[in-house]
Amino acid sequence: MIEPLLDVMRRLRDPETGCEWDTVQTFETIAPYTIEEAYEVADAIERKDMDSLKDELGDLLLQVVFHSQIATDEGHFSFNDVVDTICKKMIRRHPHIFGEAKDTPGWEQIKAEERAETGKSSALDGVAMALPALLRAQKIQKRASRVGFDWPDKSPVKAKLLEELEEVEQAENEEHIHEEMGDLLFSAVNLSRHYGVDAEQALADATRKFSKRFNKVEDTVARDMKEMSIEELEEEWQKAKRTP
Repeated sequence: MIEPLLDVMRRLRDPETGCEWDTVQTFETIAPYTIEEAYEVADAIERKDMDSLKDELGDLLLQVVFHSQIATDEGHFSFNDVVDTICKKMIRRHPHIFGEAKDTPGWEQIKAEERAETGKSSALDGVAMALPALLRAQKIQKRASRVGFDWPDKSPVKAKLLEELEEVEQAENEEHIHEEMGDLLFSAVNLSRHYGVDAEQALADATRKFSKRFNKVEDTVARDMKEMSIEELEEEWQKAKRTP
């Protein structure tokens, strides 16, 4: 069933008869759309909207086909090469399923061996730069933790968070504040990790909760919020918090 989609993309990218927009796209120009489509898939899953999920998965698949066609046009690899590579990778990473031996290396050990084979020796290699900042911070911290670079319990992590907050307050200029706020957020992610909390999901949930309560305030106040004092707004906010 994938061949019709591959044919559509080949025709769109045809340098003589293709679409003017599609023919000039590059890996770099398409990458933001790929990330956006992945988020839209996640959104459909969050909303439990199966019709939207079907549609968004198609959009995401189109991105894979688009990148593969660009690679084919430039002589790097084809869509079939992409499929072959991921199949081999999944088989290699699941020797207990596809092999005869049952006592096999763990997933992380296998991935570490793969990184070593490609010349990537650092424990942090392979964590994508384009990941959302909180998610990337979590992955970096987990990687460091696996080689022993981690606090033994929550107490020093909490102390570090308070220390970073103090350094924010003592920062003397915008550049310094920027740096210290980054350290503070990184420490907050670390504390979340030690509590076993996914920082990315926790912030998404908190933002969703804030938006819901803010919308309630908007719906209940009788005048422009800009005209209200912070005390009045806080009162309405507390009412929204108490409303299911």
